[in-house]
Amino acid sequence: MMPNLIDKIGDWNPQLLRELKGRLKFFNVAIAFATSLLLQSVVFLYQFREFPGDRYSLTATYCNLRQVYEQQQNRLYQQSNQSLIDEFNNFLSKNFCPQNEINWQLWWRHHWEYIFLSFTVVFGFTLLVAGTYLLINDLAKEETRGTLNFIRLSPQSETSILIGKLLGVPSLIYLTVLVAVPLHLWAGLSAQIAFSYILSYYAILIASCIFFYSAALLFALVSRWVSGFQPWLGSGAVFLFLLITFQITSSDHSGAWYNSTAWLRLFAPWDVTNYLFPNLFHLGNGSNLKNLQFFYLPLGIGFVSIVGFYLLNFGLCSYSILQALKRCFRNPQGSIISKKQSYLLVAFYQLMIWGFALQNGNNNTWDEQVAKNFVLLAVYNLVLILSLIAILSPHRQDVQDWARYRHQGVSNHKSVWQDLIWSEKSPALVAIAINLTIAAIPWLVWFLLTSVVDANNGRTEIVNEIDRFKVLLTIALSINLMMIYATIAQLILLLKTPKRSFWAIGTLGSVIFLPPMILEFIGISSWKYSIIWMFTTFPWTAVENAGATTIFMALLADLSVLALLNFQLTRQVKLAGESATKALLAKR
Repeated sequence: MMPNLIDKIGDWNPQLLRELKGRLKFFNVAIAFATSLLLQSVVFLYQFREFPGDRYSLTATYCNLRQVYEQQQNRLYQQSNQSLIDEFNNFLSKNFCPQNEINWQLWWRHHWEYIFLSFTVVFGFTLLVAGTYLLINDLAKEETRGTLNFIRLSPQSETSILIGKLLGVPSLIYLTVLVAVPLHLWAGLSAQIAFSYILSYYAILIASCIFFYSAALLFALVSRWVSGFQPWLGSGAVFLFLLITFQITSSDHSGAWYNSTAWLRLFAPWDVTNYLFPNLFHLGNGSNLKNLQFFYLPLGIGFVSIVGFYLLNFGLCSYSILQALKRCFRNPQGSIISKKQSYLLVAFYQLMIWGFALQNGNNNTWDEQVAKNFVLLAVYNLVLILSLIAILSPHRQDVQDWARYRHQGVSNHKSVWQDLIWSEKSPALVAIAINLTIAAIPWLVWFLLTSVVDANNGRTEIVNEIDRFKVLLTIALSINLMMIYATIAQLILLLKTPKRSFWAIGTLGSVIFLPPMILEFIGISSWKYSIIWMFTTFPWTAVENAGATTIFMALLADLSVLALLNFQLTRQVKLAGESATKALLAKR
């Protein structure tokens, strides 16, 4: 029977068979079984330190006489009679709860619940951290030995190879967890936890494993420059993320979900686990996930909507990562995502961060919610656009190939603009502009639909239209600054110098962060010298103290800089394509 099963696995996925044969050795399997059984024994026996023995206190948790003696003790404390109190405490120290008065049913229920919740946390950390480490380490070793290129040349599809890696590399971790699942399931049912809740937890844990494992493989493929340190860096980042979110969940408060960071918390399994099993963190009011909203839609009204949204989020993000994986696996030198995929990514990104920003938390209006999330939304978009600049900007050879390809007339049926929008080898400026437009649309919608009336001492006053115009100018200024950064990055990547990527990252980092740091260090504050801050990465810090004319002049200056940089970029592209592209560029 076993040979037939192995043959079927090999026919379905040869890569999975290769991974399983290399790992499921007798010694490795025995170690996995022994580790799992040992862990189960430790967790099961650890709770027996509180086993109600012959000297169990009359006021302990599981003594049925506890309430009677506690009432008597409180009565004596109210009388403030120290002698009677001492006599009563002496009585309690010499007398213990009879065995027939111990609530054994409740004790065993709590014992099983403790086992269930302990394994719930252990499963999360073990699968996500250890599995991430093994996947990154395996891919790094394959790259070092050169076998990864051999796998790329195999007739298997990218999907088949990646599924084989995801299922086969952490197989010993799966085995260790699966051996403990029967005890975990039995403990949950014995603790009277609904079977549907337990299955929901398993579904979310599997979905989170797919997401983190896919991200681990992608990280291993794109981080070859940190070879040797990849596994520790990747698994360490996952462990730190899980630990931080674990601490946040254990000290959660009512307003913690009413901002855009709620989306980041959805990638950790702790909040939904605490929602399904409220005794996990012993929070008095249970999980605040029940108050979660998405564009004011109450997701927390039932566990079906919460679990469904978690699975949907994991599914969409995992699918996106798998698409990037398929691109990187066959072509390690190519970009992670295409320009078309970047447009979808930015749209999805805006949907999620704005969806969690617009919640009816603490009875705030939507204007107040946007105001509270303003900095978060701006920072998230800044990180996203800078990441897209790094991903989408092609290097010199790609641009050179594109310029010559256009001139040879192979794609005369396409216009230059179509190439700039869709082609992966064309300069990324137009694609970045489209992504910036997509990111700006929610801001413009908010700007147009926001209330123009403010309440003031029972009266209403029309908001100054100049202030609204300033906001619009600031959005345009921010877009223009991002375009300048994208142009600078593209110009550097067109140079003939080695290590152009590091030069681009260093230059952009200096342009973005050094000016505001220097201005703060020498005492030039945004409220006093707003015109200077208009030329930094954070112009919105000076909007309140700047006039509309000041912002407009700063915008004109930035547009002039952008025009000069793009003129230089056009010349560089022309030189990269040499004389073969002169006619094309002249016509453009």
